[in-house]
Amino acid sequence: MNNVPAPDDLYKLRHSLAHVLAQAVLKLWPDTLITIGPPIDTGCYYDFLFSQPISENDFSKIEKEMKKIIYQKQTFRCDTLNVADAKKYWKTHKQRFKVELIEDLAKNDGVETVTHYANLGPKGEEVFVDLCRGGHVENFGEIPVDGFKIMSIAGAYWRGDEKREQLTRIYLAAFPSKAELDAHVKMLEEAAKVDHRKLGRSMSIFVLSDVVGPGLPMLAPNGAIIRQELEGWIREELKRRGYSFAYTPNIGRADLYKKSGHLSHFKDSIFPLMQADDAEYVLKPMNCPHHVEIYKSDARSYRDLPLRLAEFGTVYRYEKSGQVGGLTRVRGFTQDDAHLFMRPEQMEEEIEGILDLAFTIYRTLGFNDFVLRLSRRDPKNMEKYIGTPENWDKAEAALEKVLKKLKLPFIDGVGEAAFYGPKIDLIVKDVFGREWQLGTIPQVDYNMPERFDIHYTDSDGTQKRPIMMHRAIFGSFERFIGVLIEHFRGHFPLWLAPLQVAIIPVAQTHEDYAAEIALLLKKEGMRVISLPHTDSLGKRIREGETRRIPYLLVVGDKEMELKSVAVRNVKTKKQVVVTMKEFMEKLKVDVTERKLEASIG
Repeated sequence: MNNVPAPDDLYKLRHSLAHVLAQAVLKLWPDTLITIGPPIDTGCYYDFLFSQPISENDFSKIEKEMKKIIYQKQTFRCDTLNVADAKKYWKTHKQRFKVELIEDLAKNDGVETVTHYANLGPKGEEVFVDLCRGGHVENFGEIPVDGFKIMSIAGAYWRGDEKREQLTRIYLAAFPSKAELDAHVKMLEEAAKVDHRKLGRSMSIFVLSDVVGPGLPMLAPNGAIIRQELEGWIREELKRRGYSFAYTPNIGRADLYKKSGHLSHFKDSIFPLMQADDAEYVLKPMNCPHHVEIYKSDARSYRDLPLRLAEFGTVYRYEKSGQVGGLTRVRGFTQDDAHLFMRPEQMEEEIEGILDLAFTIYRTLGFNDFVLRLSRRDPKNMEKYIGTPENWDKAEAALEKVLKKLKLPFIDGVGEAAFYGPKIDLIVKDVFGREWQLGTIPQVDYNMPERFDIHYTDSDGTQKRPIMMHRAIFGSFERFIGVLIEHFRGHFPLWLAPLQVAIIPVAQTHEDYAAEIALLLKKEGMRVISLPHTDSLGKRIREGETRRIPYLLVVGDKEMELKSVAVRNVKTKKQVVVTMKEFMEKLKVDVTERKLEASIG
């Protein structure tokens, strides 16, 4: 989630600090061009075009200047200007990006006036002005000088367009107190230690190759095991809940996506068209048009509904090469996708079923802290959407009704809807308190059934239009695995772990017993390796810990004699001696019940 709710005091604090940051930068580098500086969920950022490069070495200098500004307890004055006067002001001050913003507001939103927020110094003098909609502290004295910190700088293209100027984005962390800031910084330090890009390499989960291309990760055997376990689990759940499975090709005719609306409303995220057999084709950006064609391939009766079509479908979205990385921003990924076709009277029950499925999946994985967002259209920007206002009203009302019926708290996400329908987004917090939007559960769509002119025969013999729902619980397997790596700090639950047990014989004389244990575990379907005695015991234990193998079984003379194993729990670092029988029993329970924590150690 990028935007903090506007009325919030924290929003005002962070928004005000963006003004302080811009003012400080202009004081230090007066010829800098300023662009935009919004609050975000941990602070704020501001984008600048510097005449000379800056670096981390400049952070302390900027922070020092910011504190000077805060100590002045500057206040805000709001001025409303017509578009012509506002443009004249910024042209006079040689700030062309502000002129462009005003021109776009006038052209795209039809605004006739804009607001400037001026900062006033101790004597009431004007010291800084920014183009802004407001939402600030009364004066800078309300900002704790020890509650913010410049975190990083990054490159950012103006308007996200690679053909435009590359700006310098300064990120600022901002909190109401030093204690909260320190806790945030510590969390970031801890999270950096388990960055999925780092652990993904050390645990051999995925591979990135410049030869293959940016944003196209490959799951190595260990990563494939994690995905297979997730796939198998959700496949079981879906079969139990009445879903059928489909497979669709990775490309389709451009006409298919013109009909669905994706080619016009999603064009910047679609890979370039390919010409073949006198027709244009594209890499599949979405599975939904294919599923509609499957529905349309047969006559449907009201008795056939709901039809729940699921697919682990690979899709391709064009992301700028500078924006892709690891598993969380990719160009090719596989969704646990499904599309449900139903009669109007079945809609509430299907929404409830999707929510129940999502809660089951996420809670099993230890995501108990989450927020539901009802993502609606933006009434001020209707050209972004397809479909009639009446259908949008019905779809939004249906989702809201179920959320209220189930007494589920939710936030209102105006403008967060997809172009073809409103949806409920599930935003989860990981163990570090970071928010991730992972699944869509569900998205109501009246528009695609109309575009593809699909029907069912009702009980009275008339042709009726079904309602369609889109849903993806994981979102994409790749991104979800990336989040899980960090959420679990690499210590996957036993059932998900690529390797579940490593057997470590103390000496060569114990290798036969180690092989006997390995065979027994493999017969039970466990994923096991042996680390032979050729390396020292300490080195082999460290190897097992680095690879995050949940259980290390150390076997020596005593264990051979008692037919037992010394079990080292890699996550807790605890070691206990148990019989093989007890170990096997607890192992089976941990796996079959998909327990989050291991039962031994």
